[in-house]
Amino acid sequence: MIRNAFYKFIIPSLLCCFCLNTIVAQEHSFWDHKHFTKADSLRGQLRPERTCYDVSHYDLDIRFNIEEQSISGSNTMRFNLLNSSEFLQIDLFKNMIIDSILNNGHSLTFTREYDAVFIDIEHLLPAKEHSITIYYHGKPREAINPPWDGGFCWDKDAKKRLWMSVSCEGVGASLWWPNKDHLSDEPDSMDIHYTLPSEYNCVSNGRLMSKETQGDFDRYHWQVKYPINNYNVTFYIGQYAAFFDEYYCANGDTLDLSYYVLDYNLARAKKHFEQVKGVLKAYEHYLGAYPFMDDGFKLVEAPYLGMEHQSAIAYGNEYMRGYLGGLIPPDQDWDYIIVHEMGHEYFGNSLSCNDHADMWIHESFTTYLEALYVEYSLGKRAAIDHLLQERIFENKEPIIGPHDVNFGDWIASDHYFKGSWVLHTLRFVVNNDQLWFSMIRGLYEKNAYGNVSNEAIFDYFEERSNLELDLFFNQYLMQPSIPKLNMRNIEKMNGYVTFEAKWSQVVEGFSLPVSYTKLNDERIIITDQWKEYQVNVPWKKFKLDNHLCLFER
Repeated sequence: MIRNAFYKFIIPSLLCCFCLNTIVAQEHSFWDHKHFTKADSLRGQLRPERTCYDVSHYDLDIRFNIEEQSISGSNTMRFNLLNSSEFLQIDLFKNMIIDSILNNGHSLTFTREYDAVFIDIEHLLPAKEHSITIYYHGKPREAINPPWDGGFCWDKDAKKRLWMSVSCEGVGASLWWPNKDHLSDEPDSMDIHYTLPSEYNCVSNGRLMSKETQGDFDRYHWQVKYPINNYNVTFYIGQYAAFFDEYYCANGDTLDLSYYVLDYNLARAKKHFEQVKGVLKAYEHYLGAYPFMDDGFKLVEAPYLGMEHQSAIAYGNEYMRGYLGGLIPPDQDWDYIIVHEMGHEYFGNSLSCNDHADMWIHESFTTYLEALYVEYSLGKRAAIDHLLQERIFENKEPIIGPHDVNFGDWIASDHYFKGSWVLHTLRFVVNNDQLWFSMIRGLYEKNAYGNVSNEAIFDYFEERSNLELDLFFNQYLMQPSIPKLNMRNIEKMNGYVTFEAKWSQVVEGFSLPVSYTKLNDERIIITDQWKEYQVNVPWKKFKLDNHLCLFER
């Protein structure tokens, strides 16, 4: 997902470090002032009613009632019951009405608490796959500020025709369809059926398997063959025109490219979307082939800025460079939304986190991929220029927030730009680009099509780099502030520069290397204690450079 203009409110992420007891204490101390409701916990916590089962497949079937701005339908959920449980929890917003829940034709009883639905499954046996179908209807929440404050978007195109979609990252897919609304459990695959008036076109995730006309309505069947985050399940309804292309992968495979745009934008889109292949090539270079080859790649014009909907990316950047014309260096010309959301196909959609607290795994890595795209296309200097353009931090909260809750009262967006700079800094600390790029690729390949924990990521980076990184992650991911460089007694002496320096606003024992000539590999290691340093550099060129690592002077 992208942030709102230069900032975004979506859920920051909370991260554990190697020093687990210390980290937990820090998490509690920072977030103790925040009030969490029982509804927050019901949405965010892995309670026994959730851990008792694992979803294997969803079959979503929805009919759109355009005039009433409502929907009706069902979701059939296949799952493996891992252990005995009296109840199973699914999620559906309380304004949506459940008509019935069936298992093998038998009605199941259920109760509701806030947006949680507790289904009586005491008669179901564990160690077996089961299936339940939830029938429901209602008027889904309307988006307040899509995609950041999400929901259904009932919009009109430039010709005053219906143009609608949904965005629900953070707020949750359960605002419009019943599911196990927790990031830790993705279905292995999914079937999606939409029925709507024939005058409109409908695009969704995966491959279009069939389109059947039923009177004045069309019924679409889309199929997803890969695991998918619930919030990535989507639809686009409007007067779409389509065009198609192919991308030839380095491994010899062919990726189908599909583009769905408002009919009056067709010629414009054909020219603007030519850059997609260059983005695919850059990400293939760093991370390997596009993750969802069997589902193909789609870019779909949407009535909001953008969203990483898996294999059906939402595009709303108005065919402009940068982010609605800005946010990238003036001498660069690439579409920020295309580059960012395509990066999410790797980090966020293929490799996914387990908790909204860990959203840095999606956003920090994807924002950093923007810089790698620029580096591959335009060189390292241009990539640093781009990173400097995104050096916009709030430093009000840690990059990560509290686990086991899901709530919308977030103000920080530092898990985007700041998180990207954390990875940029880690590259400088590793000080070996060949190793660094193999680490990034290895992390992705090891966890593709699955969920990964913070601890696993930290262990991986520490093992591959052979560095102790607990204080690094503690400082940059668990503290609101960034290191501040303090210097004193700076003097010229026989061709040398001598000075004293230390870090403040840091955790105890923190140290960080700093380059003392711009973009130079020559470096010194500064700690949280005053120490004298002597460097061989001309006085006029002396500067402790922060282009390669994150600190303030």
